[in-house]
Amino acid sequence: MQAANDYLVESLIDVGVLHTPLIINAFRVVDRAEFVPSTDRDRAYDDIPLPLVSGATISQPFTVATMMELLAPQIGERCLDVGAGSGWTAALLATIVGSAGRVVAIERLPQLAHIATRSLLATGLKNVNYLTGDASRGWPEHSPYDVIQVAAATLKVPLAMVNQLAVGGRLVIPVGDYVQDL
Repeated sequence: MQAANDYLVESLIDVGVLHTPLIINAFRVVDRAEFVPSTDRDRAYDDIPLPLVSGATISQPFTVATMMELLAPQIGERCLDVGAGSGWTAALLATIVGSAGRVVAIERLPQLAHIATRSLLATGLKNVNYLTGDASRGWPEHSPYDVIQVAAATLKVPLAMVNQLAVGGRLVIPVGDYVQDL
């Protein structure tokens, strides 16, 4: 499986979406296959979204790589992952920020949160708090955040999330209806 994961990473580098060493390393270390259902493991390295549960999906690698590069997470930073889904993005962020950093990952679907928590525990990462709840307005209890990553699209950027950013913090969120901007 490592060869397939390496191929995925190299393809994301070749198309120019991955270029930051910290982020490239996280994509090499955190195997997407560990965060998809066993029935789809043979497609884990395809650059496509894959189904999870209750209509949720794990985002396509190109999209996740684009968002990571826009967020530019750094060692030691505090991150909020809204719509954390399978936990793959949270694991990538946790790998990037390292043991000096922290990731708060929130998913509203309890069934998906349960599956993701197991996957995250298997990684051995100790700097992720995976919570179940509605984070459509962020999660102020652990703010301020250096990085906020939102998986689900919205029609406008929630001011509540902006207010939870640290000075110099970055928020990446898909905004729009049918056509979205990050």
